[in-house]
Amino acid sequence: MLSQIVSLFSPQAQVPGGAAEERLRLATCVLLLETAGADNEFSPEECAHVIATIKTRFALDQDDAEELLRHAEARRAESADLWKFTNAINQSCSNAEKMDILREVWRVIYADGTLDGHEDYLVHKLAKLLNLNHPQLIEAKMAVLREVRG
Repeated sequence: MLSQIVSLFSPQAQVPGGAAEERLRLATCVLLLETAGADNEFSPEECAHVIATIKTRFALDQDDAEELLRHAEARRAESADLWKFTNAINQSCSNAEKMDILREVWRVIYADGTLDGHEDYLVHKLAKLLNLNHPQLIEAKMAVLREVRG
């Protein structure tokens, strides 16, 4: 199922209509992984949260979620920046959907209970790349903090 993802972000890739969803899956997973690794520590809580998120968000079983994670890690390692991933999201998602992704980013950040300076910088950068403004960034953060604090 996910084997086609490998070529979706190559420079020569032509994205057929049916591949847009897989490209969105990969892009979202890359952003979550980038966030989880922003503080140079990919905690077990963050890993579990990323897996659970992609399973739920994309209706994947454990094996498909792990395969997507492996492909996303490879694409993330090959990429010099995040623009092509955020651009894929911008082309496919409404502002409400991008806000939902940004909330997932905040959930990954708070999965280990702390906000590191590198994570804070990254989430601000991602919001800009997703064409979301500062009030939207804060709205997403506050929503997640309310969830975390119960």
